[in-house]
Amino acid sequence: MDDEVHTSGRSGSSPEGAGPETMPRLFRGLSGRLLWLTVIFVMMAEVLIFVPSVATMRMNWLRDRLDTAAAAGIVIDGLQPAELPRAVQDDTLLATGTKVIALRKDGTSRLLAATDTQPQIDQVFDLANTPLVSAMCDAVDTLVFGGRRVMRVYGPIGDSDMIIELVMTDDALRKDMLKYSKTMFLLSLLISLITAVLIFLAINRMMIMPIRRLTHSMQLFSEQPDDPARVFSADRSRGELAVAGRHLTAMQAQLQRILKQQKNLADLGLAVSKINHDMRNILASAQLMSDRLTDVDDPMVRSFAPKLLRTIDRAVGYTSEVLAYGQASEAAPRRRRIRFAALAQDVRDMLAIDPEIGIEFLDQIAADLEVDCDSEQIFRVIHNLCRNAVQALVNFDPQDASMVRRVTVSAHRVGSVVSITIDDTGPGMPRKARENLFSAFRGSARSGGTGLGLVIARELVLAHGGTIALVEKPGPGTQFRIEIPDRPVSLEDYRVRA
Repeated sequence: MDDEVHTSGRSGSSPEGAGPETMPRLFRGLSGRLLWLTVIFVMMAEVLIFVPSVATMRMNWLRDRLDTAAAAGIVIDGLQPAELPRAVQDDTLLATGTKVIALRKDGTSRLLAATDTQPQIDQVFDLANTPLVSAMCDAVDTLVFGGRRVMRVYGPIGDSDMIIELVMTDDALRKDMLKYSKTMFLLSLLISLITAVLIFLAINRMMIMPIRRLTHSMQLFSEQPDDPARVFSADRSRGELAVAGRHLTAMQAQLQRILKQQKNLADLGLAVSKINHDMRNILASAQLMSDRLTDVDDPMVRSFAPKLLRTIDRAVGYTSEVLAYGQASEAAPRRRRIRFAALAQDVRDMLAIDPEIGIEFLDQIAADLEVDCDSEQIFRVIHNLCRNAVQALVNFDPQDASMVRRVTVSAHRVGSVVSITIDDTGPGMPRKARENLFSAFRGSARSGGTGLGLVIARELVLAHGGTIALVEKPGPGTQFRIEIPDRPVSLEDYRVRA
């Protein structure tokens, strides 16, 4: 099955964009939001680090107290069975910041130093068997609810079997933990600020500045799109934004070419309208004079007169439509069901191919095939494509002398759609013409052509709700396919016809 390589269908219109806006300030735009988000995220990460960190600080603080008390306890234990004087016990308790020091050894527990009054114990901690999760929970509890609570702490002395026990308040512990937390907060804030500034500078350099440059270029280009100096100048780096910049450059250059073509078309339309105004008057006079040819008795004149009248009528109609097109757009199709074979015959007569040049015109159309269309508009489409094919064959000198130079028009119906094919055995369409198909002043396949014929054909086919496409074919030549659907029938019309 043939592949369609260039198609044309209905296209929607995009909404108009808003006017240019001023760029936000540096710290109020995307870079500023990234800066504050970085600070917040780093602080959140520091919070996750802070809890195990403060738990470790608390455990180390308690172990230091146990080690200090253990050193004093071993000395005191060496003095047994003598008992320490009260003053020495008080000094030992003050030096270790405890209220009770006890030593467990060989299954017995000995009270080494204690205050006169035994405090009531609120919490008990075994430093040798404290999981990390429990240590974190205890640290948060001490930090939030601690102060003036009495805790009993015990743990082994080095690798020995001796266990030192302490009874103390958590006031000093909580005070040191608060100092540690303050230091951690300030350090975390400093780290987050430094990180945020570094990320801000890096992102601003790699992303924000190129984005602002792209946006600024878009604003300048939108103000005066026909100025070549306002086309974005992209660099050759490999980043995503550099690729976007190169696409923007290509898009702006393409848009400038389109605007230039539109201006040329507008100027051409004005000139054509002026010429057409006078041409219509001349053709009207020719139409009046050609009407008298029907009264001539010459048989040859009588045979050519109807064709000449139809040709002049079409020329007058075209001039009127061109004038109307300059004011609005191509007239809406006045559709009715016509015999397509008769239309193809009119195209053949209009081409008036000289038999001596050896070009064969072949139509493969059923006599009863009908098309729901505007006969004049579809005539223009078929005539334009066939005329292009004939001109290509006139200039084509095949290497194989036996090759037949032929233009074939065929059509068939599939359901409610009529498919029309215009095929020729010429040299085919050049690559440049294929790339710019249906583009005014760029899609011409021959020297001196404007490419307007295919543009007009496309517009007329689209007005019928159909499609026109250049079809790849295995052999040489060019083939166009046109598909025109029937108009949908309303229920009321169907009932009337039924």
